[in-house]
Amino acid sequence: MTGNHRNSSITRRRALAVTGGTVAAGGIAVAGYQSAFADTTDTAEATATASATSTGVCMTLMSSVTEGPYYLDGALVRKDITEGKSGVPLTLRLTVVDATDGCTPVKGAAVEIWHCDAWGYYSGYTTANPGGSAPAESEDGSTANDNTYLRGYQIANANGVVKFETIFPGWYTPRTCHIHVKVHTGGEKEDGTYEGGTVNYTGQLFFDDTIAEEIFALEPYSQHSGSYTTLDDDMVYDGGGASSGLLTLKAVHKADPSKGYKGSLSLAIDPDAENTGAGGGGGGTPPSGAPSGEPPSGAPSESASPSASASS
Repeated sequence: MTGNHRNSSITRRRALAVTGGTVAAGGIAVAGYQSAFADTTDTAEATATASATSTGVCMTLMSSVTEGPYYLDGALVRKDITEGKSGVPLTLRLTVVDATDGCTPVKGAAVEIWHCDAWGYYSGYTTANPGGSAPAESEDGSTANDNTYLRGYQIANANGVVKFETIFPGWYTPRTCHIHVKVHTGGEKEDGTYEGGTVNYTGQLFFDDTIAEEIFALEPYSQHSGSYTTLDDDMVYDGGGASSGLLTLKAVHKADPSKGYKGSLSLAIDPDAENTGAGGGGGGTPPSGAPSGEPPSGAPSESASPSASASS
């Protein structure tokens, strides 16, 4: 991969949580999700769920992995998590089912996701070096909140389904392209976020290499140059396909990947289990060039969990 690198640094504090606002110059607009990604109907969801359950066969329990060092408490309950961040539009449709009970939907489950922006930066850690050569996160021109962009919760409907509107994540050394995910049950929405309950599953969602590399050739992704880690070389993805978090992706327009993708996956969990996010999924010390930098005040420490630091 190659790209342009502007060797400059701009300091600024951005406005709080502006959803769908200004997009960086040269970036891909994130407005217009309603027209680009029309929601599937409740009837279609119910039919799909009934079909999966009627077979009496449930998919393998999802593989839990570490939450990584970039997790932050207090994400907002919202469908659109972009906050004006530029990138290729991505609509995620995730279905939470009970792997111990014939894939019955887990109504009311809270699904939480977080991921990096097009240049590899996480909110809350905007000075961490994503590896390779990329502009400073502050140069993207968006109005996104430095501590909240590309993070959020959705509550599963009667069919166990949640939907998010976001952008295709970028990458950072030494990881492949991914989205972090947690499934919570037993809590409730309070003050715009989700409080209490139990974390039943902590995992990561992954992307086909061919599609990811096609996306990374586009603006603004192409401004981040360096060595991209493929699925086979990733320290977390174990090659298990859907049960290991590999998304099913469908292009909105086959001839134009910049129009975006729809991603879907069923998350087969055990609602009676608890997963703290300190589990495995690869290990070892990250190679030189791994993300570095100080987290914001009150953020979790990278040194708190050795396995998390090894599998960010």
